[in-house]
Amino acid sequence: MRLSVAERREELLRAAIEQIQARGVAAVRIADVASALGVSNALVLYHFSTKEKLVAAAFTYAAEDDLAHLRKLLGRRTSALRRLRAAVRWYAPTGQAKGWRLWIEGWAAALREPALRDVTKSLDQQWKAAIAEVIAEGVAAGEFRCPDPATAALRLTALLDGLAVQLTSYPGAVPRARAQEWADEALARELGLPGQQ
Repeated sequence: MRLSVAERREELLRAAIEQIQARGVAAVRIADVASALGVSNALVLYHFSTKEKLVAAAFTYAAEDDLAHLRKLLGRRTSALRRLRAAVRWYAPTGQAKGWRLWIEGWAAALREPALRDVTKSLDQQWKAAIAEVIAEGVAAGEFRCPDPATAALRLTALLDGLAVQLTSYPGAVPRARAQEWADEALARELGLPGQQ
């Protein structure tokens, strides 16, 4: 069966993500992606023209999937507090979010790759904006108080990103249960809640 252009592109992006997770951004080659699918290097280059464009597109693809899930969690018909807790538990490295290794690779490579830096920066801004928006909704509804939702979202995601690095790069450095406690405590602190609820 012949794939459409969109289907082929998606297949290439999924293979690129798998290869990046296995080999790292610096070591992955066009040939690795092509070989994983049993296609030619030329086919990969036809769709992406350079390794840098392939890598940036692969991160964008992964980010869109993660953002769609975040929006689903934050868009539920329940209190802002419940939505935030669900999002933090999913986003935290102790939750169900996949691919922390991929994102750590992406952050490192973004230091040298402007296209990838744009992708990771955009993702970071979208995550923070989504969290800040729900914090502001909760404040407006009188569920909790937070004088600066944008700064609270920045502090909260910075903690979660840092915990992800610890748990992914240094297994055993922080027990998963302790990391989840810290995430829950940070959310409570940012929302002015009296401890765990």
